[in-house]
Amino acid sequence: MEIKVNAYAKINLMLDIVCKRTDGYHDLFMIMQSIGLYDTVTVTQTKSKKITITCNIDDIPLDEKNIAHKAAKAFFVATGVKNKGINIDIVKRIPHAAGLAGGSADGAGVLVALNELCQTNLTDDELCKIGVKIGADVPFCIKGGTLLAQGIGDVLNKVKPLRKCHILIAKPDYGVNTGLAYSQFDTQGKFHTPDKLGMLYAMQSRDLNEICLKMENVFEQFIEVPYKVDIKNVMRECGALGVCMSGSGPTVFGIFDDKEKAQNAAEQLKPYAKDIAVTVPVSKGCKIC
Repeated sequence: MEIKVNAYAKINLMLDIVCKRTDGYHDLFMIMQSIGLYDTVTVTQTKSKKITITCNIDDIPLDEKNIAHKAAKAFFVATGVKNKGINIDIVKRIPHAAGLAGGSADGAGVLVALNELCQTNLTDDELCKIGVKIGADVPFCIKGGTLLAQGIGDVLNKVKPLRKCHILIAKPDYGVNTGLAYSQFDTQGKFHTPDKLGMLYAMQSRDLNEICLKMENVFEQFIEVPYKVDIKNVMRECGALGVCMSGSGPTVFGIFDDKEKAQNAAEQLKPYAKDIAVTVPVSKGCKIC
């Protein structure tokens, strides 16, 4: 028997680092949005008594380092279900190490699939309690949609969904050291604090133009991404209502009210970005196929 799940990527409409905690983590304020770009996670029962992983791309670990493996192991420990053997097949479409929570989405997909496969009937909240132990973004990736995330990202509250729009993502061929970015915050602080209350008001009013004006990511104060300025300029010149970096980067996204404008921008971004896609907001983090 197998269960197949589409596990959706996310963007951060707002990301603020509030403070460093005594446990070494950071308290965050994030408005997070699921988007229609997804990995497909298929969990199949085997008789190997092991957790094995297959993937369609080469640069993904296929052992205990993969968050999907960690998710499966955490599920069996938390539920007491005996693992008679499973294979996790991941078809990746979400760019890797992009600030789009691709790994966390895969982990969430595994938890949702195992809950169905093992007929454990856990609620989303119960799955989130397992998921947060393996990654701060996993609870959001389980629930998805449009949410305010606080704490380390595990305290989730609903906000009104985005109005219909088109989201263009562009990832330069560049890696980001998230730990270094956080350490720069710890030593230097931030230069500007996003207008969190203004963003919440805009979200609850569902005012797309105002939301786009309020979008901000404090990581942009610490992280230099090649071509980021060029990517943002192209998006704006092509009619983006707003542009921002997602997560710790390096992916930049733009929000458009017209699909043709977004597609035109996507064509013009090819010299600057390796991974480019035009997508839409979605209301779920995971969907069983």
